[in-house]
Amino acid sequence: MELNRENLKKIRGLIVFTVAAVVLGLHCEEILAFLGSGVSMISPFLLGGAIAFVLNVPMRAIEDHTPLKRMKKFRRPMCLILSITLVAGILALVIFVVGPELVNTAMGLRKSIPAFFENVQIQAEELFSRNPGILMYIDRIEVDWDKAGREIMGFLSSGAGTMMASTFNAAVSIISGVTNFCIGFVFAVYVLLQKETLSRQAKRLARAFLPGRLCERIIRTAVLTERTFSNFLTGQCLEAVILGTMFFVTMTVMRLPYALLIGVLIAFTALIPIFGAFVGCAVGAFLILMVSPVQALIFMVVFQVLQQLEGNLIYPHVVGGSVGLPSIWVLVAVTVGGSAMGVLGMLVFIPLCSVFYTLLREAVGARLEGKEARPEEAGPGAEDRTGEANTEAEGRTEEAKTEAESRTEESKAGAGGRTKEAKAEEEGRAKEAKAEEEGRTEEAKAEEEGQTEKTGAEIGEKKVTAKTSGQRQEGAGRHKTRRRK
Repeated sequence: MELNRENLKKIRGLIVFTVAAVVLGLHCEEILAFLGSGVSMISPFLLGGAIAFVLNVPMRAIEDHTPLKRMKKFRRPMCLILSITLVAGILALVIFVVGPELVNTAMGLRKSIPAFFENVQIQAEELFSRNPGILMYIDRIEVDWDKAGREIMGFLSSGAGTMMASTFNAAVSIISGVTNFCIGFVFAVYVLLQKETLSRQAKRLARAFLPGRLCERIIRTAVLTERTFSNFLTGQCLEAVILGTMFFVTMTVMRLPYALLIGVLIAFTALIPIFGAFVGCAVGAFLILMVSPVQALIFMVVFQVLQQLEGNLIYPHVVGGSVGLPSIWVLVAVTVGGSAMGVLGMLVFIPLCSVFYTLLREAVGARLEGKEARPEEAGPGAEDRTGEANTEAEGRTEEAKTEAESRTEESKAGAGGRTKEAKAEEEGRAKEAKAEEEGRTEEAKAEEEGQTEKTGAEIGEKKVTAKTSGQRQEGAGRHKTRRRK
């Protein structure tokens, strides 16, 4: 292998990669701890970026439909204030609507739970009376209540010492969370007010320090990511509102209890793709079960019907079309994201997988278009032909390599003799050229000296002629003046 610039660059890159891999392997825990501390330091700004991204979706729609397009100074602040007011109003409406309903539900559960357990006790007594063998089996079970009491007291005494520490840690975490939210909200406001300037500066920075093709690819990927996440957020919110409204209307028509509460609950849990609505269904079924088991069964049937309608008709058109990801990959993204990051991973991994899916699809299409012919278009026997062609090509390449090696050796040998002769000729020519230049310089000096002497004589003659002509003109002038007198 020749040690040219390209090979040296590759060797340098391999060495740096090997050293980095060894350092990461030996100090993995320290590096992870350092990265964790760095993420904790910038967590307010990450939160602010997330808030800015969420608020940018309604703010962009408001800016597109606002009539104040000429008032650039007041347009952006007004649209930002309207967006914050809209999001805060929706949250306040949900809280004020669901809050009283939650209070009523809690009061109803307070009355219904004892009645439910009394009913369960009555049914258990009837079951035991019809099956006396169960009572005999329960009587044979022995429980050491003294030992259980001692274990409970020991657990409580050991836990009391850590109660103050856990309370202090909870208070500190609450204060730090509120502080991070305030810093993130202020950062989000600054980002939204200057988003065009920040975007332009980021593009200039990338174009200044990155190659042209890589820079354009990064900018294109960033634009695709922003559009995909925005479409997913919009579609997911719209789908949640539609599903919650369907449940509220259906439960109201069928006179099922807790219609408003369960509708809002399912709308919020539906923001989690695929699995969120089932969480709302479980909570709703438990609430209705405290009132009537039959109505809880009816609610389960209604949930299955509405879930099938939503999954087969609404979700593919509202969310699937906006994200551009097939259903099987949506399931994979939700499963992997939930295992890695919980609920946040479920929300993030769907648009992230959509971006990867789009980039991979475009790369595969470009590579297929770049190929001249495909194996399917070659007809039957194409594989045998390609194998023969490959063997022939390999043989030709080997012959070409041997011929090229022999030619290079001959050219090297001939070039060595030619280079010696060329060097001798060049040295002789250089000596002759130096001698000629020295003779020319001596002749040029002699000619310059002769020319200088000639020019000096000519200058003296010109001065004498100028003096004589001046004297003549003065004599002529004097003669004229005498005649006039």
